[in-house]
Amino acid sequence: MIALIGMPGSGKSTVGRQLARRLGMVFLDTDHMIEQRLGCTIRTFFEREGEKRFRDIEQAAVDEFTAGSSRAVLSTGGGAVLRPANRAHLRARAHVVYLHALPEDIYRRLRRDTTRPLLQTADPLQRLHSLYVERDPLYRETAHFVIEIGRPTVATLVNTVVMQLELGGAAPPAD
Repeated sequence: MIALIGMPGSGKSTVGRQLARRLGMVFLDTDHMIEQRLGCTIRTFFEREGEKRFRDIEQAAVDEFTAGSSRAVLSTGGGAVLRPANRAHLRARAHVVYLHALPEDIYRRLRRDTTRPLLQTADPLQRLHSLYVERDPLYRETAHFVIEIGRPTVATLVNTVVMQLELGGAAPPAD
């Protein structure tokens, strides 16, 4: 299994879909699967039940998905690394790729996005900086590979991820 971690808006789902296609693997997105199971958006669930309850559900999903198919690319939610159990499961059961993006780059991508609950604040750039300070060490602790994303195309990012996995002996053979 290959797991993608990183800040909200770093491209985990977009890169993950293309990476899975390229490697002939299944694509799994924890946020999407959680929304399907909840029957509502994560934002709605956050507002109704709170972040702690969401993190409990997310932890169960990360455990379930990382214990499953090894022929999958898993895109995690930006806060998945907050729980020690998630970091342990990801690190032990997957080849973890951290898509590293700076808060300013993410803000440029997300400034008009109203679907991300943690960014619905008066100063989303400041919130991204706070999240980055809190989460970057956790992403680095969990990751086997760190990819600086900058502003390349999705295809270039996918190629970079594949190359890093191959160099690290972690790329699965394509079917």
